[in-house]
Amino acid sequence: MSKQYVLDDMTLKESWRLFHIMAEFVEGFENLTEVHPAVTIFGSARCKKGDALYEKAYNLTKLLAVNGFNIITGGGPGVMEAANKGAKDGGAKSVGINIELPYEQRPNPYSNVRLSFRYFFIRKVMFLKYGMAYVVMPGGFGTLDEFFEAITLVQTKKMKPFPIILVDSSYWSGLLEWIKINLLSQQKISEEDMDIFKVMDDPKEIVDYIKKFVIL
Repeated sequence: MSKQYVLDDMTLKESWRLFHIMAEFVEGFENLTEVHPAVTIFGSARCKKGDALYEKAYNLTKLLAVNGFNIITGGGPGVMEAANKGAKDGGAKSVGINIELPYEQRPNPYSNVRLSFRYFFIRKVMFLKYGMAYVVMPGGFGTLDEFFEAITLVQTKKMKPFPIILVDSSYWSGLLEWIKINLLSQQKISEEDMDIFKVMDDPKEIVDYIKKFVIL
C-alpha cells in the first residue's frame, strides 16, 4: 500500500468526520430550540434508585419542573435518570442528551426529548447553549469536567455569568478547601472567581435562586 494511498484514505475519513460533526450540531439545534427555560443537571451515573443522591436529584428536578423549568441531563443512569424522571413527573420537558460510550452510559427511559451524540464537545455545547442554569450534584470526573468548563468560560468572559450551583456542601467541601488553599491563596485565581458559583443544599432555595436570573 503506497504512502499516498494511506494519506488520501486518512483525508477522506477526516472529511466524513467533519460531516458527522456538522450533522450532530444540526440535530441538536433543531431539537432543542423549544426547551427554554431549561436547567441542566449533572451528577454521578453510578448511584442507584433508592440511594439518597437519587432521591435528592428526583425531588429537586420535580420542584424545578413544577416551577416552570424544563430539565436537561446527559440522558444516562444515576442522577441523570433521577433528574429526567423528576422532570417528567413534574410535567416538564425531560431532555436526555446521551453520549455513545462502550460502557456505563445507556439512555434512561424517562426523557421525552432524546438525542444521542458521538462527540463530547458537541454535547457540551448543547448543555451550555440551552441550559439557563447548571445544577452540579455529587459526581465523578465527568461531573467535574462540566463544572470546571462552565466556570472557566464565565471566568474568561466567553459566557455571561449564569447560575452555577454545587449541591451538597458536605460533598464539595474538600474540593473547595483545596481550591482556596492551592489556587486562591497562591493567586492562581482571583477572589471574585469564587463568586462565579454557589454552594447550596436546600431545594427551595436553589429554585428561588435560579428564578432570580431566569425570565420564565
